Amino acid sequence: MQKNISIIISTYNSPELLKKVLFGYNTQTYRDFEVVIADDGSSQDTFDLIEKMKQKVFYSIRHVWHPDNGFQKTMILNKAVLETSADYILMTDGDCIPRADFVEHHIKNRELGFFLSGGYYKLTDSISKKITKNDIYSGSCFDLKWLKKNGISFSFKNNKICEYGFKSWFLNNITPTKPSWNGHNASGWKADFIAVNGFDERMQYGGEDREFGERLVNYGVKPKQIRYAAICLHLDHPRGYVKPEMIIKNQQIRKETKTLGKVRTEFGLQK
Repeated sequence: MQKNISIIISTYNSPELLKKVLFGYNTQTYRDFEVVIADDGSSQDTFDLIEKMKQKVFYSIRHVWHPDNGFQKTMILNKAVLETSADYILMTDGDCIPRADFVEHHIKNRELGFFLSGGYYKLTDSISKKITKNDIYSGSCFDLKWLKKNGISFSFKNNKICEYGFKSWFLNNITPTKPSWNGHNASGWKADFIAVNGFDERMQYGGEDREFGERLVNYGVKPKQIRYAAICLHLDHPRGYVKPEMIIKNQQIRKETKTLGKVRTEFGLQK
């Protein structure tokens, strides 16, 4: 049966992080969704984890994989988009644990002609490692008291964790941060993805998600801010795949997209 929303989770050789994220989706208040894992070439450990998790969660999981050939997230995301069954797609990463109302906020706020830009709360390495399945299922890892006990410091960003209802709506409306397509927490209509031909597969790490959102805006899709409503915890980990030449190449492609007002990439879903 077709689901109301498809959730694409990107991953690469991080099964312990992915496991925590998948437990997070098992707590969701909104349950009419499927998960499609966009795997950029992980080894057998990730395959084994996914097979085990399929037996532990209520939702369906589809594993989309290609061989490891360096950072090719844009390619695997395009492949995952083609595997989704829903008209609406939420994209996030395999290091981002969703709060229990995460999917619900994306569903409540979706609107034709818009994409949604959510937020994240970045954790330290030590807290990231401390989080257990029980902490996720109980919601304690989203509790400020628990986080402070485990070492987070005072910050205005703590409002992302503890505010609900009117205050989160108010913060979304007054924040100076502009909404953009963020790989860790953004959603939009599949028809719009197809219209702009998906992600530019020439791009590697550094702004590849933003460039996709910029073409959506050029197409006429407006971004909507929900960074204080749809919240996920960003687990800390090393990023050995980041190279300066990737950033430089991506910056040039983004500059071209902005200067020319490009809508479609020639290097996307359809070649």
